Amino acid sequence: MATTFKNLLNADVISNKTLLHEAIPITGTILSGTYSGNNIKNYSHDMFQSVYDYPYLSSSANHILDITMGFSSNSSLSASSPDSTTRQKKRINVYNEMAQVLAGYDVTGSIQNFDEDGNIAAGGTKIKEAIFLNFSRLLTKDEIKKGNFSMTLGLRTPYAQDGTEFAESATVTDSNAENNYFVNSPAGEYAILYGSGSTMPASTKVGLLFYQAGVAVLSGGIFQTYGTQAGGASGSVSLTASADCNAFLTGTTTDNFSDAIRNRIGNLSFNNTTELNSTIYFCRANHNEFNYSTNPTYLSSSKIVVKNNMQDNPVSYITAIGLYSPDNELLAVAKLSEPIKKDPTTELTFRVRLDY
Repeated sequence: MATTFKNLLNADVISNKTLLHEAIPITGTILSGTYSGNNIKNYSHDMFQSVYDYPYLSSSANHILDITMGFSSNSSLSASSPDSTTRQKKRINVYNEMAQVLAGYDVTGSIQNFDEDGNIAAGGTKIKEAIFLNFSRLLTKDEIKKGNFSMTLGLRTPYAQDGTEFAESATVTDSNAENNYFVNSPAGEYAILYGSGSTMPASTKVGLLFYQAGVAVLSGGIFQTYGTQAGGASGSVSLTASADCNAFLTGTTTDNFSDAIRNRIGNLSFNNTTELNSTIYFCRANHNEFNYSTNPTYLSSSKIVVKNNMQDNPVSYITAIGLYSPDNELLAVAKLSEPIKKDPTTELTFRVRLDY
């Protein structure tokens, strides 16, 4: 226990933030149910579907993402659902739940619809029918890194009648998001997702990506507007064999819809971000400080001995640094890799970093 304390001045303390990134590749093989579908978990509530990187009953399985979809109460689909008492309400509830968290409320207290170009106040085109990819916090950490999200999305049925797999596809990215993103969401920062492909003009707005929330919102019209709605081969999974995506949004279960979405995703990748905050303390030992010690090893015949000859300088060896509260309560201890010699002829500065 120290008996001599030295106060840290403002100039001795600085704060720092470090962003650590990790590449997250999610292959289409995993998304399509590589373990005979045992890594895909369906629920009786018919609200969303979960995807794992391994059979979900295994103790080593990690949750990757949840897939769901919904439409706004003022969407044209809200009046066309075949079951207005159950499925329609679930679709609207899912959309409202995601919108109130990610888009927020307007001045009248109404839930805002997702805005295609991010300029909510200016009105513009709204995403009233949406597909939601909610990524696990295990993957996104503190947030998704801006500007490196990429997903290959099949606009045509995975196995078309002509036997061509993903004959028409699009690449969805958050291009230039590191320089062009929005902060008008209650959930943090987000940017526009752009798609481009053989039948899709370059830089077509296809959705939104919310970085801190870890949610990708795709416009439900991405499949019905672009690509040929070809009939699926026997045993294949397609958004629809004879109708458009809107009919599939209202006319099937969440499980079937999620199966179709998963089988249309080729590869998906992004970098996550871990924010590491640090406080750095510069602990300075001037020439006339900390040259003595009350360590029991300095005792000889119950007396403190810091030098053998009168002419010698006192010597101490610093092995640890303690950080104390204003009332001298020990809060943290930094250990040195080896003892550092200290005497009146030397001055030392120790850099202590506290990460949190």
